[in-house]
Amino acid sequence: MQLRKENILIVDDDVHILELLQRHLHSWNYHTYKAISVKEAVSILKDTQIDLLITDLKMPEIDGFELIKFVTEHYPNLPKLVVTGYPSVQDSLTAIKKGVVAYLTKPFTKNELESAVITSLKNKISNSIDANSSKENKGKSYGEIIGSSEKINEVIQIIERVKNNKATIFIKGESGTGKELIARAVHYKGKFAKAPFIAVNCGGIPENLLEAELFGYTKGAFTGADKDRNGFFQAANGGTIFLDEIGNAPLNVQARLLRVLQEKEVVKVGAQKPEKIDVRIIAATNSDLKAMISKNTFREDLFYRLTVVEIHIAPLRERKEDIKPLVDKFLFTYGIEYKDRFIKINPAALQILERYDWPGNIRELENVIQRAVIMCDKIIEVQHLPDALKHSINFPDDTLVSLKEFEKKYIQKVLNSTNNNKTKAAEILGITRKTLSQKLDN
Repeated sequence: MQLRKENILIVDDDVHILELLQRHLHSWNYHTYKAISVKEAVSILKDTQIDLLITDLKMPEIDGFELIKFVTEHYPNLPKLVVTGYPSVQDSLTAIKKGVVAYLTKPFTKNELESAVITSLKNKISNSIDANSSKENKGKSYGEIIGSSEKINEVIQIIERVKNNKATIFIKGESGTGKELIARAVHYKGKFAKAPFIAVNCGGIPENLLEAELFGYTKGAFTGADKDRNGFFQAANGGTIFLDEIGNAPLNVQARLLRVLQEKEVVKVGAQKPEKIDVRIIAATNSDLKAMISKNTFREDLFYRLTVVEIHIAPLRERKEDIKPLVDKFLFTYGIEYKDRFIKINPAALQILERYDWPGNIRELENVIQRAVIMCDKIIEVQHLPDALKHSINFPDDTLVSLKEFEKKYIQKVLNSTNNNKTKAAEILGITRKTLSQKLDN
């Protein structure tokens, strides 16, 4: 029994052509499926693994162009071979633009068909390689999130579950870990991506202005309020508002935020009438909110409203396998920006970056790469990295001595530096020569 090759779907409303194509394909040991309409073809595609589509263009009801468009969007790696009895330049160009690999005009020879099939299936192999490459790259990035560590994959899994609803999300992580990138991924990867995304740094706005900036104000609400103005919440209506450093929000703002979460409405500063609002709230902080609750500086009821879904971003020192893809990203970004070329990194320099603990996390890594790209020519070498990242020797501390003995040793050090010139030494120490002599004699 001969082993069968790829599965080929043939679509044509002419049964004679279907049988002819099937006969030829079977002679080359291909497995075939037949459809006399686009509707039948779509049904087969949904239930069967197909390696090549061969289709006519001119068919009743729904033509082959619609099938090609459908396959291009739903099965982008499936090669398409057009066989038609109504050739035209325009049809050819249209088909090619939709990703058709080969184009045969009826009548055609058996050799012409075989050549077109082989060419088309080679394109499938090429597409598969590209698809695998894309999957590898996808494993290292998700939106603007770079990394393939287990901890990053856990974050991405949570994002996938929450991206299409408006549940309140709380992001916790050290400074520089990329909390805003996580918030942006939640918004832009989901079905609300076309709606507004508004990011607000609660720690960057003075406390006395934060309330008005968030919720808006009416004319005359306070000195300088010369007209009605919407706040960040109104600007984010229908989309997402990201409240970074929520721990910096004063208690009066916290009370208003609780109302937004409970009642789905905001009240402008100086107004009485509430406004209905449809906003997903994502909050973030590097503060310990539970400790703040115990000190009565953060509302416990607000905390539980904000933490419907929690996302914790691990510091870079706990996911060092993500350092290299992050370095690659920054090398590309700043290499193009500063040097108009791709910048590489010496493996020894990369090893130093992977060894370092990065207390400033991704932000610190980005700054180091940015500086190194500026300082290097084509390759970042060890000498282009800050000394703080390189190996250092921790010498033991000097033996602890009394203040009197320490003073005497320091005076002797100054004397040695002046070649025992007591007048010069006394001048450096800010004392008289007589006092210097007395301290040496004691």
